[in-house]
Amino acid sequence: MSFRLAAYAVCVEEGRVLLARHVGPDGESTWTLPGGRVEHAEDPFDAVIREVAEETGCDAVVERLLGVDSRVIPAEIARAGVKHQNIGIFYQVRITGGELRPEPNGETAESVWTPFDEVAGLCRSSLVDIGIALARTTPATGHVPPVTVGDLIRH
Repeated sequence: MSFRLAAYAVCVEEGRVLLARHVGPDGESTWTLPGGRVEHAEDPFDAVIREVAEETGCDAVVERLLGVDSRVIPAEIARAGVKHQNIGIFYQVRITGGELRPEPNGETAESVWTPFDEVAGLCRSSLVDIGIALARTTPATGHVPPVTVGDLIRH
């Protein structure tokens, strides 16, 4: 089984959430939250700030921990064809400066402030739904009911 620890930024402002459009090697485009892999010996708190800067061009500060999501993706639907566990740490993050831009030499083609009512119609990672649910409900346990594992939500 493969394993990944990742930190994700949930940036909410005036009824909008900051989403990043990820373009994979196959050219497929999906929306996700800014964030990604925590490097070896890196604190997830620092990782989320680094990822926001790399992917969006913006400076950010962490306001609070929202929660942790742990999911096991069956081999049949995992990208590498091997059973995979992803642990995602979700932070409420506030943008403090910078200009939205594509990720230089990366897979983030653009970052956009997206109204909540438009999110449901996007081809998106389930991470978006988890992050929004955590931001809206701020459960004391930091846990929301599982979102169906299936990689992408398509409409």
